Amino acid sequence: MREQGAGSGEQSPSGRPPTPVIEFRGAGLTYPGPPPVAAFLPCDLVIGKGEYVTVVGPSGSGKSTFLNIAGLLDAPTVGTYLLDGIDTGALKDADRTSLRGHRIGFVFQSFHLLPHRSALENVLLAMVYNATPRAQRTLLAREALQRVGLGHRMDAVPTRLSGGERQRVAIARALVARPSLLLCDEPTGNLDSATAESILQLLDELHADGMTIVVITHDRGVAERGQRTLTIRDGKLSDSTHASPLTPPAPTSAPDEGQAGG
Repeated sequence: MREQGAGSGEQSPSGRPPTPVIEFRGAGLTYPGPPPVAAFLPCDLVIGKGEYVTVVGPSGSGKSTFLNIAGLLDAPTVGTYLLDGIDTGALKDADRTSLRGHRIGFVFQSFHLLPHRSALENVLLAMVYNATPRAQRTLLAREALQRVGLGHRMDAVPTRLSGGERQRVAIARALVARPSLLLCDEPTGNLDSATAESILQLLDELHADGMTIVVITHDRGVAERGQRTLTIRDGKLSDSTHASPLTPPAPTSAPDEGQAGG
């Protein structure tokens, strides 16, 4: 199967199409047995720079395996995965870790923030392991929090933040290294519908700024926010492209401010 991404439609200075952010060439993953388990069947996939792709499928279908491969947490057991044109299978473990830290930002359902560290400190800590010079870390962390609308909450600890604010901190942490790819695993799964909408609007805005975004979700409404939806069932990837709005929804006042559980 060949899944061609629309990408941004931009051309490189040489006149060639830009290098895809994600490219699978017959990539698949089988866990060793006995018996062996084919968790993700070999497939071809291209996700271009600036695309917004959503991934759906039932529990146990292979979504997490796809996330682990795309996020360089697991290596395919067959085929090739190129991230920004780099053959990840040819890298040593330390180089894979470095590539992941510089080029991929992760956003998870459960936030994974340190509860006794401020929002600013949580974002700062994301740069400890990617060799960002110490002198630049605070400035970059402040810029990332301002970008997600939390410039006024930098000193608050997660227990003093609403659910929506905590997810914004997690997104700021993912963005602070200025990655090529934002990988989101059920980013609205722990949020009420109004707060979830504010997070989806933020993702719309990041996409409008040129960020490449992949969102794994069980929610069809969330899936429809992307330009393209991939479905995984029994480890097999298929594409069901749908049209997306030309412009993101107009931002509204944040509904989650001050909500304890939002």
